[in-house]
Amino acid sequence: MGAVALLSVGCGGPDNTGTAAAHACSSPLLGTWKLQSYTTQYEDGQTVESFGAHPSGYLSYGADCRMYGIVVGEGRPRPANVVPTDAEKAALFASMGAYAGTYSIEGDKVTHHVDVSWIESWTGTAQVRQFKIEGNTLHIRSAPAADPAADGRVSSATLLWSRVR
Repeated sequence: MGAVALLSVGCGGPDNTGTAAAHACSSPLLGTWKLQSYTTQYEDGQTVESFGAHPSGYLSYGADCRMYGIVVGEGRPRPANVVPTDAEKAALFASMGAYAGTYSIEGDKVTHHVDVSWIESWTGTAQVRQFKIEGNTLHIRSAPAADPAADGRVSSATLLWSRVR
């Protein structure tokens, strides 16, 4: 994985109070990152740009041990009216992903402890990601898992982010 910041940060994790951890997180992940690419690799070898060649999104890690991420697909259609039709709602939902929660880091893995999610099946779960930072670029790769956007096919996603300055 190259030059990786190896840390063990004991922040975040699920708690039963609904509040952030009382101590501060210190990590090279701190700050906001802008999405550059999102590629999904399926077990059968198929590779796709799940949100198009030029997706948009942000990932943020705070010193309060909280994180959020949002990804939207390239070329999302704008609804014809302020209130979208059911078909427009479905298309908009299918072209995004978002969640927030706390995070913890151990070695080259960051775990997102999901408090709220665009797809309720992720709420309350721990999403483990392998990461590597090279200069101002963050590489994140998910562990192989059922893909909620692809009828449950097992896949792993690779996302490239650039640090927002």
